[in-house]
Amino acid sequence: MAPEAVGSKPTAHPKFSKGKSIAGFPFFYSLVTMIMPDNSTNSSLTDLRDLTLQELTDFIAELGEPRFRARQIFSWLYRPGISSFSEMTNLALAFRTRLEDIARISSLQVDKREEANDGTVKYAFRLADNTLIESVLIPDNGRHTLCVSSQVGCAMGCAFCLTGTMGLRRNLTAAEIVNQVIHTRNELEAKANGKGRINNLVFMGMGEPLANYDNLRRALDILIDDHGLDFSQRRITVSTCGLVPGIEQLGAETKVNLAISLHAANNETRSRLLPINQTYDIAALLEACRAYPLPKRRRIMIEYVLLAGINDSPGDARQLVRILHKLRCKINLLPCNETDDLPFRRPEKAVVEKFQHILQEAGYTAIIRESRGAEISAACGQLANKNNKSINA
Repeated sequence: MAPEAVGSKPTAHPKFSKGKSIAGFPFFYSLVTMIMPDNSTNSSLTDLRDLTLQELTDFIAELGEPRFRARQIFSWLYRPGISSFSEMTNLALAFRTRLEDIARISSLQVDKREEANDGTVKYAFRLADNTLIESVLIPDNGRHTLCVSSQVGCAMGCAFCLTGTMGLRRNLTAAEIVNQVIHTRNELEAKANGKGRINNLVFMGMGEPLANYDNLRRALDILIDDHGLDFSQRRITVSTCGLVPGIEQLGAETKVNLAISLHAANNETRSRLLPINQTYDIAALLEACRAYPLPKRRRIMIEYVLLAGINDSPGDARQLVRILHKLRCKINLLPCNETDDLPFRRPEKAVVEKFQHILQEAGYTAIIRESRGAEISAACGQLANKNNKSINA
């Protein structure tokens, strides 16, 4: 079945491209996220996995080949185990040889693979410029969710998130985003004799996806294309800490699910935890959420990390009920994953359950999400590769 159409060709949002300061970061932050040089590889060959089907069609047409060749190549690029043009047997040998001279098929190198007792797997992928990113595969009763990274590091500076301590190194290319999915899919299928699959994708790994909007959008095009990886948009969730212009653009151009890292019910607390709140406060963020075009039966996911003594009181829960009034949403409560590198602590179980009860009494679906993969630092807020800090820019 063909996936839902994503829409028109992605363009830079004007609010991201004028050099406006974001949440107290230097004015060049928004420029960096849009025009940051691509250090992903020094290769002069065109990476075909970095092209959407339309871009590949244009590339093939410039070579003087029939446009349908692009669909043939695109389908080959995303089949399990395909790594070379020589395997594309329905293409003429002369054309395959020509492609080898001008193009390449990228992949990711696994630097480290760790598996937790609950089956959660964390991958550290080494990129062509020697930086590292992490992805997490989460099994659940025979189904699999892959947590995907969108940047090397992150500039958002959320106080409770280890990734933010790395700072932002660079954006990932569309190919680097998609190749996280390809590698994990291939591994699953190999283990299950072709029957293993990724059921859901969540952009909740390293980085702020909407700060890398153009590459995110192109990756989404590849992921949902029925000639590509053929994911349904309802199986993809993009999480943001609150980049309002990006939320507006995502809603206008895609039908993917939206998750909001809210984590506080008032501006004072949220600004302490998430500096982006100084630019787009709770009122602006929730206004964008209420305007987000949700298909029937879908809701926005509100993510709320519970930090002992900071945002976990019954008063915080009642305030959350008030600000979410008439918003079609469900709430994921995430008790803090403690780490020696950050000062926050996990609330007592009774405190968490009381918070949940207040939300449920008000009619909200509120789920307590238990940590997965915490012993391998794969749980929410724990993705950070310290090796990146020692690599020269």
